[in-house]
Amino acid sequence: MKQRRVRFAPSPTGPLHMGGLRTALYNYLYAKQAGGKFILRIEDTDSQRFVLGSEEYVIESLRWCGIMPDEGVDKEGKIVELPCAEHPHAPYRQSQRKHIYRKYAEQLVATGNAYYAFDTHEELEALRKEAEAQKSSFTYNYHTRTSLTNSLTLPAEEVERRLQEETGWTIRFKISENRVVKMKDLIRGDIEVNTSTLDDKVLWKRADELPTYHLANIVDDHLMEITEVIRGEEWLPSLPLHYLLYEAFGWNDSQPQFAHLSLRLKPDGKGKLSKRDGDKLGFPVFPLQWINEDGEISHGYREDGYFPEAFVNLLAFLGWNPGTEQEIFTLEELIEAFSLERVVKSGARFNHDKAKWYNQAYLRRKSTQELVEAFRALEGERLAAFDDNYVGAAVELIRERAYFVHEFWNLCGFLFEAPKEYDPTGVNKFWKDDIQEIILQVAQFLENLETFSESIIEEQLENLIRTHGWGMGKVMNTLRLFLVGRSSGPGVANIMEILGKKEVLRRICNAITRLG
Repeated sequence: MKQRRVRFAPSPTGPLHMGGLRTALYNYLYAKQAGGKFILRIEDTDSQRFVLGSEEYVIESLRWCGIMPDEGVDKEGKIVELPCAEHPHAPYRQSQRKHIYRKYAEQLVATGNAYYAFDTHEELEALRKEAEAQKSSFTYNYHTRTSLTNSLTLPAEEVERRLQEETGWTIRFKISENRVVKMKDLIRGDIEVNTSTLDDKVLWKRADELPTYHLANIVDDHLMEITEVIRGEEWLPSLPLHYLLYEAFGWNDSQPQFAHLSLRLKPDGKGKLSKRDGDKLGFPVFPLQWINEDGEISHGYREDGYFPEAFVNLLAFLGWNPGTEQEIFTLEELIEAFSLERVVKSGARFNHDKAKWYNQAYLRRKSTQELVEAFRALEGERLAAFDDNYVGAAVELIRERAYFVHEFWNLCGFLFEAPKEYDPTGVNKFWKDDIQEIILQVAQFLENLETFSESIIEEQLENLIRTHGWGMGKVMNTLRLFLVGRSSGPGVANIMEILGKKEVLRRICNAITRLG
């Protein structure tokens, strides 16, 4: 049985959008499910749109998500340039394969499936403007090509002269007239398109000796033995051309199957999710932070504190579902459960609150030690004086309330630094009447406790408050104000156990002194 081989083929024109990374993930899952190969190929034939650093960004994004390619990237994270046993189809960067493509374009000319076009940019632009003036549109197709400057209309001697002397010519695919192209998409089913709606696409350009996407894509997929092409919906209009190219080359038997993924939609469902939407609504649309040449910073999920496994889980559900109630999947579970049959045809709305929910779910699954290490990595010196047991107790106190590790300090920083000031609202509400005398009695009571554990403190302290007829909320909120600096937060007994008797009494004493 033929090995399943899929590819992710981004263009290095800027940071990889989360939608592009979802495409990579679906390819990865599909390949791994059948023990196949996941290949990375950089499609950099559009030199004018090349952005420095994009290629490295793509590879680092895949690495962060744990979906590194089997082919195309070496152990150092570099695109492979020379063939070897592990990477037999190198180079995997299209600009380094430019010598390959011309012969395939010329092959199509020789078989009558393509032709040389000598029309200049200025001439074609003039035709477009003329059509616009007549409230129409110009298309280079079966109807117009017979009156344009190409090898279909010029004498053979003139064609040969122009090929030798000019550098602005192209090779265009010759779309047949009024033919129905029947196609099959693994997600969308049967599709039919009449060739009369298609134009004669440029396949190869003499000016830079580079192919366009269409030719390079087909040739490379064939040479790299790709079995399925899983890509975004934006390439669906190109599917008829790609079918016709496989046919023209005589590669029908090795033609891959195609699957086109739906768009990632804005939270309101109105249009494709863009960087502008993320900036406006306050969430990232890129996996990693990106800094452009002007120094503008775009947030990334990694830098915003998301766990990679949570981000992968989120991406998987943007257009796919397992058909069950299960929402949390490890990468291994996703590989087992994934199927193109469960990928939706309609656009998938992005939900930022759901993204945070995923991260919280994974945070809650982490071991205490994992969270301690993550907390230390963020806070460094602030936690240096405290051992892992103490930091672990702090983490356990607040982990259910956090979405991200970077929220830990705001939630439990008081366990590492005594409050330097007290919330004025809490002071005005609770520090009045006879509360000072009550707190002094509580402090004496706490000092006399032999066992300073959460359960004992809670039981004995509540008994003390009830015995004296003090208001439970009044006393507890005042104690929390003194220990934390504000009247909201975790349970008072939990806080006291972690801080320890000596620190609790010290904070109570300091608060009384400062508040008078």
